[in-house]
Amino acid sequence: MLHGMERNKGQDEMQPHQQRVVDEKAELDEKLTKLRAFMPDDESNKIFMGLPQDEKVRLIRQEAVMSEYSEILGERIAAF
Repeated sequence: MLHGMERNKGQDEMQPHQQRVVDEKAELDEKLTKLRAFMPDDESNKIFMGLPQDEKVRLIRQEAVMSEYSEILGERIAAF
């Protein structure tokens, strides 16, 4: 339900808006995992490596923003 995140206020169950944040983080993390799999650290992904440089830069920026967003959602969940 919390995907490894613990609540620190001892509530028995989450409020609907809290569950939406948990669900949003889970969905975002799934997309982030797929994006990272597409963006290898080496030159093994010919599709990624074949993209124009501008597009690769946009994907790298997207990964960074998604990662930051996921962190923020995690902080919000920890504060529940």
